[in-house]
Amino acid sequence: MAGTNPPGAATAQQWTGREARLLRHALRQSVRGFAAYLGVAARTVAKWESGGASTVPRPDTQAILDTALARADAAARTRFEVLVTEARDTDRATLPAPRYDYESWTDDLDRTVACLGRQEFRLARALLDRWLGRFEPNSSDRQGMYLYGRSLRLLGEVRQDQGALRGPLSAEHVYRQALRVFTELESPRRVAQLELQLVVIEEMSGQLESAAARYASLTADERLSAHDRTRARLWVGTALSKRGLHESATAHIVPAIREFEALEEPADWSIAHQKLALAHRGAGDLAAAGRAIEVALSHRVDDTPLQQVRLDTAHAHILLSDRATADSGLAILDRTAEISTRYGLMHQVRSIDGIRRGFGCR
Repeated sequence: MAGTNPPGAATAQQWTGREARLLRHALRQSVRGFAAYLGVAARTVAKWESGGASTVPRPDTQAILDTALARADAAARTRFEVLVTEARDTDRATLPAPRYDYESWTDDLDRTVACLGRQEFRLARALLDRWLGRFEPNSSDRQGMYLYGRSLRLLGEVRQDQGALRGPLSAEHVYRQALRVFTELESPRRVAQLELQLVVIEEMSGQLESAAARYASLTADERLSAHDRTRARLWVGTALSKRGLHESATAHIVPAIREFEALEEPADWSIAHQKLALAHRGAGDLAAAGRAIEVALSHRVDDTPLQQVRLDTAHAHILLSDRATADSGLAILDRTAEISTRYGLMHQVRSIDGIRRGFGCR
């Protein structure tokens, strides 16, 4: 720009059709008047303005525009400065969202799910952090926000499986972040699924009465799939069983077993028998508990480390309840404690310690 501009005045490091139009408005001239002021044809000015920021005048014309701005009076230069500043602010406000490789992100989420199944928490965290640390939440980027919400939910599952239930770095905290994302995206099923996960955290944290009530409300929530509603019914029974209400628990677990069978969900069908076995054990019916746990053991489907620990812990709990089988139960419990520690399943470690204390074991 010409060096005659006063300090602080707006300049155009490179003139485009947009800046030329703003200078014409600052000078309060028509297209013809501005063309005459510059000494160019009116059609040239019209061409600049129609091209906007994508049109860059030739170097000799750049110099003409520099001179025109320098010759303008102070009021016109001030108006130009204001117009240019407003235009730049508008540009910043309407910048398109950064483009991300959504296909790679989706692939990494699929890999994260597989890592969670194997309790490979370190790799799962690395895959999630790759995107959570890079993505800038932007309401106009629905695809990115959807993947961001999924990433947060999976991070919540990592922290839940590791036993970090509450606090600033907990599963609950991340689930609530994901809940806000899917609420903004108006995705009712995802919102309801996260509400269900938050009740699981409530139950795992020992708030059994409120958890049972919230599970019960979700059993009829049409936002959830039939599968998720049945899981909520099963978990009503789980919470009641933990409260010592074993008969009431059975009244929820048995219908859930039938529904899982009708839905052809063998993994949950097996897990439901595990929950039924614990309810029978709590009621003192060890024979029924033994039959139910044998069904669960012989029909195990997702034999991941976490599910293996859960199932074997339930089996050990039942065996410890009978003096004749207590030694076998203690041996299984020792094995599950070692697996839980190896994989960082701290909630299961605490549960196993609680069972040991209950039976006077160390």
